[in-house]
Amino acid sequence: MRSRRAKVVAIAAAAAAVGTTAVAVAAPASAATACNVTYSIVGSWPGGFQGNIVIKNTGDAWTSWSLTFAFANGQTISQSWSGKATQSGANVTFVNEAWNGSVANGGTVNPGFIGSWNGTNGIPTAFAVNGVACNGTTPTSSVPTSSVVTSRPPTSSVVTSRPPTSSVVTSRPPTSSVVTSRPPTSAVVTGTGGPKVDNPYAGATGYVNPEWKAKAESVSGGSRVSNTPTAVWLDRIAAIEGTSNSSSNGAMGLRDHLDAALAQGAGYAQFVIYDLPGRDCSALASNGELGVDELPRYKAEYIDPIAAIQSDAKYRNLRIINVIEIDSLPNLITNTNVAKCATMKSNGGYVNGIAYALQKLGAIPNVYNYIDAAHHGWIGWDTNFGPTADLMYQTAVASGSVNNVTGFITNTANYSALTEPYFTINTSVNGTSVRQAKWVDWNQYVDELTFAQAFRSRLVQSGFNSNIGMLIDTSRNGWGNCTATSAAPCAAGGAARPTAASTSTDVNTFVNQSRVDRRIHAGNWCNQAGAGMGERPKAAPASGIDAYVWVKPPGESDGSSTLIENNEGKGFDRMCDPTYTGNERNGNSMTGSLPGAPISGAWFSTQFAQLMANAYPPLS
Repeated sequence: MRSRRAKVVAIAAAAAAVGTTAVAVAAPASAATACNVTYSIVGSWPGGFQGNIVIKNTGDAWTSWSLTFAFANGQTISQSWSGKATQSGANVTFVNEAWNGSVANGGTVNPGFIGSWNGTNGIPTAFAVNGVACNGTTPTSSVPTSSVVTSRPPTSSVVTSRPPTSSVVTSRPPTSSVVTSRPPTSAVVTGTGGPKVDNPYAGATGYVNPEWKAKAESVSGGSRVSNTPTAVWLDRIAAIEGTSNSSSNGAMGLRDHLDAALAQGAGYAQFVIYDLPGRDCSALASNGELGVDELPRYKAEYIDPIAAIQSDAKYRNLRIINVIEIDSLPNLITNTNVAKCATMKSNGGYVNGIAYALQKLGAIPNVYNYIDAAHHGWIGWDTNFGPTADLMYQTAVASGSVNNVTGFITNTANYSALTEPYFTINTSVNGTSVRQAKWVDWNQYVDELTFAQAFRSRLVQSGFNSNIGMLIDTSRNGWGNCTATSAAPCAAGGAARPTAASTSTDVNTFVNQSRVDRRIHAGNWCNQAGAGMGERPKAAPASGIDAYVWVKPPGESDGSSTLIENNEGKGFDRMCDPTYTGNERNGNSMTGSLPGAPISGAWFSTQFAQLMANAYPPLS
């Protein structure tokens, strides 16, 4: 999904102008190796530029490739992606990554780079692939230069081999370097399975995880929802190949799931990319296996193998949807008072890790990346809202292109109500705004739908493409008839789902009696008593929303209610303890968590039964 288009000019006229392109076309395809190479400058600034290369195989299939060319004006490459670049003097060599070496006849690969120049930035005039020259003519058509980046991006937005030691930039980047449009579907990069679509959920059937289906059907009544598409969580390195430890998630690996999706005839399959170094820095229940300084291992042992599998040509007709690193970037805005979060901000591990994942996975033609954007009860305040959007833009730029991002997801594994039908943020009670109620606490939003739509607009303002889409996880935010337990009451204000707005003239009483979200506090997030399944997955349900999804599979625990030793790096968080009286992040309230919960990701049949009983809309 590339919206940056480069101005095309004849090679003989190429100079230092921004947006120039050279095309070299191979000799007739009767040769064993034949190629068509397009070289484009998609952005330029004083002393630097961003280059893009499209290599098309017009001959026999390749199992690996090596592109060579020479700079005529002393340019140098400092960073590359989707291909490993080396340079000796003027001579440049790009070789394939492990995951994109195989290229069939008619297939393309798309390496890119950041370079420097001084005085003149001429276009290379000769290219060769695997030692065979690509020769031909150059198109003379052109497109408006207004679509070209003409200002230098922030230095901190470039991925380097060494993470920055300073804290990340959270201010809004210069608007002159922002891409605000997204190309029409017909102009999007295509793979052998057809063009990349604007909304991967539209017109497609979702993959049903057979491991989750079996667990759902083990609970009475579970067959009512067991054929619902849910996401597969790749929450540790071992999950890529599969593991015999079925206590958390399952034994099937990534390739197993993709093969099963093909066997089902599914149109899309969903995966959660979730193993950053220093993961979930403000909590303990979902801490991961990688330490705060293990970014190289994250890249080499986690992202690279995932990219290698997802790029397999056998899956090209399947839309692969990745939800990228839950709870990570928002923590850098709101929780740097936590030492681990401060470390991940200062060492650049989250930004550079996510940028690397976006770069690797975004290069695959049939992959769609959605970045996690927390929820309204986390970043719905003005002080968090804009800075979070800007940090996400910075991270996308660091990946090499904002087009590596299809959209964003809110409410992942959370419980915030999709809509509050009986009041809005503009409601006043006896002259007092509901923003002053203890539950709302001066937030700008009271539900996920209005938040997601507003955050989408702010993301576009930050620089993302104008037709990015949003997802909302509705797997556990239905809030039907709440069933209290002695250890975990539903919430102050009553156990049953409200059917009308309160008549109280006290703003706190009004909100508590009117809200359908029955949690004790909006900051409570672990195995919530009284929660129910929400809207079933559907495509394009509201303006700006690509889909309602079940990314957190109902019945998979958020964390253990007591300490449980395990080999997955998952700790015990008191926010999962039903006896805990809380902390400043939840207003020193009871947690509202269910007792008897296993570690995060493990099957919790009691919770699954409750989610079905309290589903809204109700299950038939």
